[in-house]
Amino acid sequence: MIDQKNLANMIDHTYLKADSTDEDIKKLCKEAIKYGFVMVAINSGQTKRAKEYLKGSGVHVGAAIGFPLGQQSIQSKVFETKDAIDNGADEIDYVINITELKEKNYKYIEEEMFQIVSLCRKYNVISKVIFENCYLNQDEKIKLCEIALKIKPDYIKTSTGFGTSGASIEDVKLMKSIVKDKIKVKAAGGIRNLKDVLDYIDAGASRIGTSSGVKIIEEYNN
Repeated sequence: MIDQKNLANMIDHTYLKADSTDEDIKKLCKEAIKYGFVMVAINSGQTKRAKEYLKGSGVHVGAAIGFPLGQQSIQSKVFETKDAIDNGADEIDYVINITELKEKNYKYIEEEMFQIVSLCRKYNVISKVIFENCYLNQDEKIKLCEIALKIKPDYIKTSTGFGTSGASIEDVKLMKSIVKDKIKVKAAGGIRNLKDVLDYIDAGASRIGTSSGVKIIEEYNN
């Protein structure tokens, strides 16, 4: 059984709502410090604010890029990534361009991944590639894993949490079976209780994205 400290250190504490207020971000950051979460996941425009609230805590600021649809140009996503890094982001979670994947434009997907991951690597920032598996068939998921193996982001991630469904155990197992220990897997979307978290870790996830982190840790403690 994983201990509470290590469990919390696998959770990206998430607040990505469009109507988030300064008070919401402050509360998110206070909770992350209190419970020992590894990161807060916020929309990129909130990066500077979150960085200030987390100053000296060791908790990472994770900026969501191209969120939640992934339909921006490569140049737009690269600009947003650099802007987030300039404002203090320690981690970047970006959404792939699903249209280009559906069109089998794999060179585009690879170039997008290369540019964003290379930028993160340059500034020593953790990179995560969001697949949004609910819209993908099995072959597309496999192809994305194969492209990721060429580019080597730090993580590949199941979902934004804003699609038609979130993470699944089957997807985590599939992704992990392809990338093995060369890339880590993050499960996100619809993960709301301790059992789910432990099941995803068991399936091969090294990070869990959830807005229910406080509830999950309190469930563990009880």
